[in-house]
Amino acid sequence: MTDEAANIPVPLDDQLCYAIYTAGIAIQRLYKPVLDELGLTYPQYLVLNVLWRDDSQTVGAIAEKLALESSTLTPLLKRLETSGLVHRSRNPENERQVVVALTDEGKALRLRGGCLGDALLSASGKTPGDLATLNKGIRELRNQIYDHTGSWSAPL
Repeated sequence: MTDEAANIPVPLDDQLCYAIYTAGIAIQRLYKPVLDELGLTYPQYLVLNVLWRDDSQTVGAIAEKLALESSTLTPLLKRLETSGLVHRSRNPENERQVVVALTDEGKALRLRGGCLGDALLSASGKTPGDLATLNKGIRELRNQIYDHTGSWSAPL
């Protein structure tokens, strides 16, 4: 094999990273009509999902769970607050921390946002067990990569 032949890139369809990337795009496109109805972007939905599981968290804790920088999250949180879905306040025990909590409207949205999983099940033709197995495998891969790079402490 020549050096030139060795430098030919692997076709995109044969690259796992491309398959995961485009699957993420496909899922976001599937979710978009539902999220539009809710008045949310996908990143806003992710933040709300974190808060629906455990309300009243610091910006740093939310950022860590979503593998984002706090500075990236702040404008998104401001838009959620303007929409009346969250409230931000200083932590009285540590003024440097901002705590984000759901409003009543943000809590109520949880019931309407739960149908995203149903849309994925329907569109994929997979069983809940199939998707759970796939999710577990992808999470394990992600966590192993992050363990190797030391870039992020992945949530459980």
